[in-house]
Amino acid sequence: MGWVALGRRAGGGGRLAPILSLSLASLASSLVFSTFCILTLALTLASLVSADDIFEEGKSDKEILDNLLLSTRYDKRLLPPVQGTLRPPPHTRHDEYIPDHESNDPDNPEHLEHHRHHYHHTSPHNYSSLFTLRRTLTVNVSVLLLSLASPDESSLKYEVEFLLQQQWYDPRLRYSNRSRYEFLNAIHHHNDIWLPDTYFIMHGDFKDPLIPVHFALRIYRNGTVNYLMRRHLILSCQGRLNIFPFDDPLCSFAIESISYEQTAITYVWKNDEGTLRKSPSLTTLNAYLIQNQTITCPIKASWRGNYSCLKVDLMFTRDRAFYFTTVFIPGIILVTSSFITFWLEWNAVPARVMIGVTTMLNFFTTSNGFRSTLPVVSNLTAMNVWDGVCMCFIYASLLEFVCVNYVGRKRPLHNVVYRPGENPVTQRLPAVLSRIGIILASPLKREGGTTTGTGTGANEIVACTNCGPNPCTHTATNGCAAEVRKKEPPHPIRVAKTIDVIARITFPAAYFVFITFFFIHYKGVT
Repeated sequence: MGWVALGRRAGGGGRLAPILSLSLASLASSLVFSTFCILTLALTLASLVSADDIFEEGKSDKEILDNLLLSTRYDKRLLPPVQGTLRPPPHTRHDEYIPDHESNDPDNPEHLEHHRHHYHHTSPHNYSSLFTLRRTLTVNVSVLLLSLASPDESSLKYEVEFLLQQQWYDPRLRYSNRSRYEFLNAIHHHNDIWLPDTYFIMHGDFKDPLIPVHFALRIYRNGTVNYLMRRHLILSCQGRLNIFPFDDPLCSFAIESISYEQTAITYVWKNDEGTLRKSPSLTTLNAYLIQNQTITCPIKASWRGNYSCLKVDLMFTRDRAFYFTTVFIPGIILVTSSFITFWLEWNAVPARVMIGVTTMLNFFTTSNGFRSTLPVVSNLTAMNVWDGVCMCFIYASLLEFVCVNYVGRKRPLHNVVYRPGENPVTQRLPAVLSRIGIILASPLKREGGTTTGTGTGANEIVACTNCGPNPCTHTATNGCAAEVRKKEPPHPIRVAKTIDVIARITFPAAYFVFITFFFIHYKGVT
């Protein structure tokens, strides 16, 4: 009011009043703006002090992560910013740069920062020559086998339990060295952190869902993120069932990003591992792993060619000892047991029938019980060949007994006398040799232009016409005229025994040839 009265006295009335009012309004607005700036600066300084304070010793990892994952500074929908990876020119030394695996090494969290600070002070020309900006995020992958199992030996299903480790670098998650934590346990912030959208392809099914107790998430000081998950897969394997059980099933599964192409994310095997790491406590159940390898998916075999893909091949073998003890050796015993009948008398009907029928029924029982566990396929397998041939040998031995019994019971022709003996072949051998000796020793006699160089054995049974009106048989030295001698057919019992003697040699020899061919062929196919 004093300034207004003074203005009126000095300015002659009310001409200075608007000017003074405008000056006062400008002064008030300036004071308000200055106050706002001071408050903003104070709040900024307070937030910076608070942000720096969260890394002080004594703060929990939860408090650190809560600040790191604020929406104003972190967005999980965005890929981690990929900074320049050290790539030396050809003239630089190898120890002047950091390989990719060292830059993400959690054991040396300060290594990358030291080298980045060192090269930051170089000239722009040298800096650009030492660094090549690579905008692809590298995810290091490793697999640790925990257990292997096969629920059914005859199937192509194998259960594999392993730990899948993924490691990458996210500079947004770096925190101060003043914290007492070597790494932050971010298991409870799993849904707030960017994670690779790793997808499993070329496998059967997941046995267990992914629950919090099945994964671990660690963040190291330099921003390296280590994501570890436990997976239990039921793999659908590829095998050659036409040579079952001599095949070696091949089980494969691959990992790939479902949404990021290879230009955005590249999967690499950590430390260039050529084979899977195995846990010291690895357990197996009917699963025999003989070979494994970790490779990059071939282009023609990959699911999608423009996505980074890693592949794991597991080659299993079957327990051959199981099949030998339950299928092959019992089959050999039963087949060879059916050959015992060849050494029995031709007329031992109860014994030979019992052996033949019993071995056939036993083979049917064992083969049917095992065949129910075999895989159902439309082609001929090695097990089908084995069962079919073994059954043919058992059935053939039974048919041989029927033929022998039928021939031995036939009525002999021309009243042929049977001379019993243990072996009809050895029984006839002296007569044959004697006849051959007489033929070779006797001189050629020519009578009337005819040659009589033939002779008969001393014990040969011939027909004789000197017995009167009825024909009879005598030995060659029993006074019969040589001109009427006639060789008679062998006795049926002798024929039956001869069949048995031939079967004793041919059946075991043929079965031995089959066994040799069977195992050499199917083992060679594998």
